[in-house]
Amino acid sequence: MTQVAPEQPLHRALGLTDGELDRIRELLGRDPNDFELAVFSLLWSEHCGYKHSALLLKRLPSTGERVLQGPGENAGVIDLGEGDAVAFKVESHNHPSAVEPFQGAATGVGGILRDIVAMGARPIALLDGLRFAEPDHHFARAVAGIGHYGNSVGVATVGGEAVFDEAYRDNCLVNAMCVGLLQADRVTRARATAIGAHVVLFGATTGRDGIGGASVLASAELGEDDPDKRPSVQIGDPFTGKKLIEASLELVEGGLVESLQDCGAAGLASALAEMARDGAGIDVHLDRVPLRESGMEPWEIMISESQERMVAVVRPQMLDAVRRVCAQWELPCTPIGDVTDTGDLRPFYDGEAVGEIPAHLLTDECPRYELEGEAHDLAHVDVSPANAAPKTWIYEQYDQLVGARTVRRPGLDGAVLRLRPSLRGLAVSLQGPPPGERDPYRAGVLAVLGAARNVACAGGEPLALTDCLNFGNPEKPEIGWELEQAVAGLAAAAEALGIPVVSGNVSLYNDTDGRSIPPTPVAGCVGLVPDVRFVPDRWQPGDVVLVATAPGDLDLAAEAALVRYVWKAAPVLTLAHDVSDGGIEQALREAEEHSGIAAEVEPPPTAPGGQVLLACAPENVERLGHKGLQRIGTVG
Repeated sequence: MTQVAPEQPLHRALGLTDGELDRIRELLGRDPNDFELAVFSLLWSEHCGYKHSALLLKRLPSTGERVLQGPGENAGVIDLGEGDAVAFKVESHNHPSAVEPFQGAATGVGGILRDIVAMGARPIALLDGLRFAEPDHHFARAVAGIGHYGNSVGVATVGGEAVFDEAYRDNCLVNAMCVGLLQADRVTRARATAIGAHVVLFGATTGRDGIGGASVLASAELGEDDPDKRPSVQIGDPFTGKKLIEASLELVEGGLVESLQDCGAAGLASALAEMARDGAGIDVHLDRVPLRESGMEPWEIMISESQERMVAVVRPQMLDAVRRVCAQWELPCTPIGDVTDTGDLRPFYDGEAVGEIPAHLLTDECPRYELEGEAHDLAHVDVSPANAAPKTWIYEQYDQLVGARTVRRPGLDGAVLRLRPSLRGLAVSLQGPPPGERDPYRAGVLAVLGAARNVACAGGEPLALTDCLNFGNPEKPEIGWELEQAVAGLAAAAEALGIPVVSGNVSLYNDTDGRSIPPTPVAGCVGLVPDVRFVPDRWQPGDVVLVATAPGDLDLAAEAALVRYVWKAAPVLTLAHDVSDGGIEQALREAEEHSGIAAEVEPPPTAPGGQVLLACAPENVERLGHKGLQRIGTVG
């Protein structure tokens, strides 16, 4: 392993500081060997360990009567009533997409799908948040990667956003959100609890692609050597991914596995450490792992991020049944270890131990840093006119209807998916700050409010949030301040809406040659639609056009009241459309294009607070009330 960077100490080449090496020595009571050092470097990386953000994230509200699983697992889970639950999460794949846009975006989709499956949920929808400098070849390749994976596995891509801003030229953002359904009493978790059970690896074989992705790509700045990092980008296989989804769900529904874990960032090292963190230990025999490349070293097998792999804890009496299910789906299925009562993660190779680490040292003892903050002014900037252009050409490349649940397609605010066999539905959206917004607090507030308004415009009562925090190098005081401010904004908006943040992801070190991206917190929202037959969609000839407004600039109580008003009024509306960064005139153009019919209106000035464009039949106007509502015209 010393060949990684012979000119510097191994721990620095792996991304660990001198102080972190001293801490590892202190925790172990000895010097770590090279294998153990590699494992620590991945689990203590920013991507896996959240060492610069974990303390801040505690400020986000994360509890509520509907929360079945909050932060800390592969995804959050919310109770929808009537025995249904929804699992959802947003994650980033920014650095891989900057280096190799097609595979970076595709494997971002694959990874978030597996996070949902690991909760025992069937994925039903994908959403993507894209921020690039311009709609160029690089952007088109990322869009193609998203479509390639999502379309191939048969999961509808129903929403998201595409923003063009010169500030993302060197560091594009590719955030992927997945939503899945499961029975409320069948939430699957990653923790290993069955002492004596087998640890089973199933799915694709293991290679060298993605080695060091969590530390080399996701937890450091990019520079002029970006092309040299291409080997760290994982390679996706959506057809194996589809088989993995079906096999995993069959195992869960058959009660054949005790726990399930995606083998994603940091590979087996992370999956096994997460499974063993609550006191159980795991012995793993790395020479039993099915490989697709010869001559792989034990450390390479341990930290490879090869895609389409899952790890399950299986009781001995269930092993043959698990093998039969995997064989049916033509997936390799290999017992590679056992759950022990030692509390240690002990990897073996050819019968000899290559390391021994108390599992909680990799997770619970990860360093937690208080960020230095330095306030600075960030003025709003004008961005690319491409943001005002129709985005239809983007989402037309995605299968929006596969799965036969899509009631409201992408194109206008949130999408809606039916909770078959009932008439209830799920409204979903993914939203970042408006283009050109640079104030980190406002960015956090507006991301949450935008996502919630989109769900309300689709007829859904917002229930919960997921977030992805895209920022520059947190070790710079100005970026530390931006991150703290954005989290404060997210928390304030979520608390005003009365909904929890139950999952999420942090993507830091989005810098190239010292230049950081603007603060970009992104929020995903899910909401419950009482009856999908009464979802606002297109206005009709003769409809009355109105605008509902939250008075004041970021009056959070008024903003929450606007969201509540819109979802409650939705059943009598023919159209509801969030007035976002383009103002009321752009919202009117979008509504006309979506509905296929123009309206005669007298646009009011765009207000500093949130606004929603509404339409309804003339006989229903009185049912909407009058407070905060302005009539501006008629359709046709």
